[in-house]
Amino acid sequence: MATRGSVKPFVNFNAKHDAEVLRKAMKGIGTDEDVILMLLAARSNAQRQEIKAAYKKAFSKDLVKDLRSELGGKLEDLIVALMYPSILYDAHELHKAIKGVGTEDGVLIEILASRTCDEMKNIAKAYKKEYGSKLEKDIMGDTSGHYQRLLVILAQGNREEGVDESRVEKDAKELFAAGEEKFGTDEDKFINILGNRSAEHLRKVFDAYKKIAGCDIEESIKDECTGNLEALLLAVVKCAKSVPAYFAESVRESMRHAGTDDETLIRIMVSRSERDMLDVRANYKKKYGDSLYSTIQASYANTHFVTNTNKSKHCFCPYFRGTLKEITRRPSSTCVVVMIRNKSANYLHQFKSLYYLQLSCALVFIFMSFMFYGLTK
Repeated sequence: MATRGSVKPFVNFNAKHDAEVLRKAMKGIGTDEDVILMLLAARSNAQRQEIKAAYKKAFSKDLVKDLRSELGGKLEDLIVALMYPSILYDAHELHKAIKGVGTEDGVLIEILASRTCDEMKNIAKAYKKEYGSKLEKDIMGDTSGHYQRLLVILAQGNREEGVDESRVEKDAKELFAAGEEKFGTDEDKFINILGNRSAEHLRKVFDAYKKIAGCDIEESIKDECTGNLEALLLAVVKCAKSVPAYFAESVRESMRHAGTDDETLIRIMVSRSERDMLDVRANYKKKYGDSLYSTIQASYANTHFVTNTNKSKHCFCPYFRGTLKEITRRPSSTCVVVMIRNKSANYLHQFKSLYYLQLSCALVFIFMSFMFYGLTK
């Protein structure tokens, strides 16, 4: 089945050859991050799993462990994320959100509100196999109240299918009666309808609701609910309307404030790269007027601090390949490069984090589909 992802299977793929290229990039003194970045970002998830197996067979080593030992910072986080099978990656992110220090509610909300029923069932199976506990049980142990109840319903992946025309008007009226029409809010009614009806059914309910209430369902949720429950209900409504539009907004939000939310940006780019990134990109351009490509570049344009790069064989970023003279001469480069003499060697320092340059380039590569989709349009 055709997908709307930006990362496609690489033509003339050869897992053994790719494994050898990666081994060469990591062998000896220094690491060729350019090679690792461009190769793995240009392979589909299934192909990366084949590369892992070929690497293990050829060198008796774990590719992910080697990548962890050779890379660092957010680039390491991104490349390792790319190496997870997609369903296991979602399970991993949920486990980290629940079992870490505090609960990362944003991660729970994002994944549980946006995944299909089949995806949620597969995630729950992968979670149980990988961590030895049930996802539903872990969610219940870390959350409470109406928020917990809706999370559990979504985690079960048992939404109804299709549209029940006889219930559309009834559901809309019940939602209105549970919120705008009464003093206080009947949260259970919101949870039952929004948590169990299909996306197709809910879209018709939302249209009917607007005619009855005179406002969008989102406005009512903001008036009637607060905190995590409000955030989760809003995410469910947005995903029912359009999952790509929801992620376009989430990507924007991750880069809107001072300092980019790298973890959220990485998670979205990785998880949507083979699902619907082309649609996320189109929605982003339509809503905000900028290309996602240019926004990611701009988001990392002002990240400055000194980084010692003597460990690496080359300058990291594919957009700044070439000699030092060529790099500093290119108009598009905002790098400030200086040479600092040491007793034993010259150390190249850049007053721009090269790891962040790598990260921005890698994020762009994920949805570039090897540069053939014209992201700047």
